[in-house]
Amino acid sequence: MEYSFIVEGHPNITSKHRTTFEVTMDEDIGLRADCIIGVSSPCKLKDLPRELLDAIRSEDTLIRIQLETDNAVDMIKGYGHPSLTLDHPSDMVCRKSDFTCGRTLMIRADKAACDLKRELVGDLRSGKTLKVTIIVE
Repeated sequence: MEYSFIVEGHPNITSKHRTTFEVTMDEDIGLRADCIIGVSSPCKLKDLPRELLDAIRSEDTLIRIQLETDNAVDMIKGYGHPSLTLDHPSDMVCRKSDFTCGRTLMIRADKAACDLKRELVGDLRSGKTLKVTIIVE
């Protein structure tokens, strides 16, 4: 099953964080927000379909996040976990670590913000939109 939504790029996207990447409902970010790769998300974790949320709460679930701009596509793989509450009111974070909190969408991701394709990051920095697709198996 999969779910897609569109977020906006922003001139302050640096995509330098080494352990996470994030999309947020916030409309503006500062340069220190080096994990944020998209702003003005139309949805929060609780808005995801119930079936998808239930699947994400299993540690056996492989989660793939496809990120797509005009000039690049990147794919990130990670896992769900029963400890994921998926209840943060504005942020979705994918983590390389096993850390879980209300903002965490997946753990043990194979990429962080710094690992994303530079063409994708360039598109985001220039304000282009990003299609985010969450795929669970």
